[in-house]
Amino acid sequence: MNSDRITDFAAAAVQQSIQRPVSGTSRSGSNDVSFRQTLEKEKQSESLSFSRHAAERLDQRGISVSDGLMSDLEQAVSKAREKGSKEVAVIGSEGIFIVNVPNNVVVTTMTQDDMKDRILTNIDGAVIMQGKR
Repeated sequence: MNSDRITDFAAAAVQQSIQRPVSGTSRSGSNDVSFRQTLEKEKQSESLSFSRHAAERLDQRGISVSDGLMSDLEQAVSKAREKGSKEVAVIGSEGIFIVNVPNNVVVTTMTQDDMKDRILTNIDGAVIMQGKR
């Protein structure tokens, strides 16, 4: 998957979520909880997307995102969400992906070689992916 397709995919996901109507909600406090729950469920069911920055890093660092890798990333993010993580480092043989869990967005990525003498900050969890596709 090339970075243009990733960026287009991310833009389409954002546009779709903006256009998606949410019915049965009101401005009164009585439906606020159900409205928030509905939004959270929608976010969780959406596919993982890549920020423009992450897409550029994929291209610069020669990281290819196959369908199998995308599936593995989505499963890792789902597990991190279950544990309550908000910003997670997903570490695999293809690279390291920093993901904003509530928004299902990969915010940056790097190869294992890029990590030498580097520190990851502002994350509250890590998921180690097994195997290589």
